[in-house]
Amino acid sequence: MLLGRYMHLHKGKGRRTGGVLDRSAYILLSRIRVEGPMSIGQLGDAFGLDVSTLNRQTAAAMRAGLVERIPDPDGGMARKFRITEEGERRLDEERTGVVASLDRIMADWPEEDIAAFADYLQRFNSDIERLNGMPWPRHQKVV
Repeated sequence: MLLGRYMHLHKGKGRRTGGVLDRSAYILLSRIRVEGPMSIGQLGDAFGLDVSTLNRQTAAAMRAGLVERIPDPDGGMARKFRITEEGERRLDEERTGVVASLDRIMADWPEEDIAAFADYLQRFNSDIERLNGMPWPRHQKVV
């Protein structure tokens, strides 16, 4: 709770004004970056969200130029969402801001403590996902 409040209170510090993604866009773009193009159904399965919620989120991301709809690269019937160059840029910018905020929080921590915290946080997240029956492969660490 405190981490979320800290991040909310310090939005924009170290980041371009107006360049901050909202939480749903950040999560959506992060997942598509890791998994590749995804359909509404795949996004629903991944996040445990209903189609109407995802339609609103993806429509907002499309209006902002963060994602685009493409034919299924595997030849399936459903169209998929792919992250755009602007989406990649904004996601990288947001991630840089998040890391800078975490660096400020942990400025006095020894490297071993930071590594242990990262390992425990990854384990915690993986166990939550496993218990919810929605584990997913992480090809890269997602902050």
